[in-house]
Amino acid sequence: MKLRYATLFLLPAVFLFIAAIALSGAKQNEKKSQFLGNAQDNAKQLIEQGQQTFRFDTYGDEAYWTDQLQIQQAVATLTPVNALALGLKVDAEALSPSVVEAIKHGRVNLNDPAVTLQLIKQNAVLGVVGTFNNNTLTKVGFTCALCHSTVDDSVAPGIGMRIDGLGNRDLNVGAIVASAPDLQPVVNLLRLAPQDAGITAQEVRSVLNSWGPGKFDAELFLDGKAFNPQQVTNGVVTGTNVPGATLMPNARGLPGHNLHTWTGGWGTATYWNAFVAVNELHGIGTFFDERFDNAGQFPIAAAARLGHVSADPDSDQVTGKLAALHFYQLALPAVQPRPNIDFDPAAAARGDELFSGRANCNSCHHEPLWTEPGWNQHSADEMKIDSFESDRAPGHAYQTVNLAGIFVRERGLFMFPQNKGRFYHDGRFQTLLDVVNSYDARFNLRLTDQEKHDLVEYLKSL
Repeated sequence: MKLRYATLFLLPAVFLFIAAIALSGAKQNEKKSQFLGNAQDNAKQLIEQGQQTFRFDTYGDEAYWTDQLQIQQAVATLTPVNALALGLKVDAEALSPSVVEAIKHGRVNLNDPAVTLQLIKQNAVLGVVGTFNNNTLTKVGFTCALCHSTVDDSVAPGIGMRIDGLGNRDLNVGAIVASAPDLQPVVNLLRLAPQDAGITAQEVRSVLNSWGPGKFDAELFLDGKAFNPQQVTNGVVTGTNVPGATLMPNARGLPGHNLHTWTGGWGTATYWNAFVAVNELHGIGTFFDERFDNAGQFPIAAAARLGHVSADPDSDQVTGKLAALHFYQLALPAVQPRPNIDFDPAAAARGDELFSGRANCNSCHHEPLWTEPGWNQHSADEMKIDSFESDRAPGHAYQTVNLAGIFVRERGLFMFPQNKGRFYHDGRFQTLLDVVNSYDARFNLRLTDQEKHDLVEYLKSL
């Protein structure tokens, strides 16, 4: 009995001792975790920060768009109808259920500019951030989401749930910039190119309005070349004086390959994030690329020192956000096609054999990256097309495009019907069949009509 009681008295002490050891071990593990970091926690934090940056961060670019171009004056007079026609998108999740229902039933006056301002105030217009003094719009800035997000049109065309990472094929960014009351800063920049020394504000507006929906000419502000004198494919001239703007790329399906966007030698997605944030959005940040000192290729960039932009660390609003922004973009998956909805599975299976076989597509678009591991670029001569856009890039080449999710453009999902399709960097091919026909002619593949159809269905299945 004495032994039993002694044991009972000892048990709490043993439990306390074990608990103390466990607590000590937990504290040691916590210290070790804080020292080494935790991948899962870090990833979650980066995605949250990157999403916030992608959607809502202007990098302080109001100093350009508002203080210099005065674009807030144009935005303040924009009706929702006109804003939607320009391709601006409205995030329905930023609105109350009652407002969404009112829009669905036509009870919201979409011809009233005050409604546009209210939408901006609620952070509902993708990529547009406004600052208000009471109900007066005093500043406007733009974010990554302006060009690289869209909506699912679940409420109305241009209004629905936000889809980050898909290029906005309806956005007429050229027309939006052209609406700015004071384009003199743009004029002054373009005049640094010898061929544009006498350009006027009206001529700049004409160039901007020539871009059309879903396109942007990032290189214009480096080299001043507004038009491709001759669009050539396989020795055949398919267009003259074609606007130099290219289709805005997706920010989805990016992991695993090197060069992004349409032309070669620039860099990865994070290079473009820095370049666009500082030199295109005109945010307050730092950007370095000594290749821009080549006045022969980049006369504007060389004269304006666009490869040597530096902001004091205490005022830099770009650099500290690049890591999380990149991580978030890498986390966005390509849209997945649905069998028997987005493609014909039987035809796609036959097309798969062609893709890796006689059509030889897999020689560049390697499965399952759909581009090359490594240095994924090819010369214009290899592609048997004109070199206008490739010569505007540091690599003087075209990038091997990642094909994942290409069915979205072929089917015209999340875009106005008139803007569907459009393939290659400048959209010179309206449909995927046009692309296949071009490759068939350029590389003498001798595909039958059935084989071309099967290859298209396979492309839609990626």
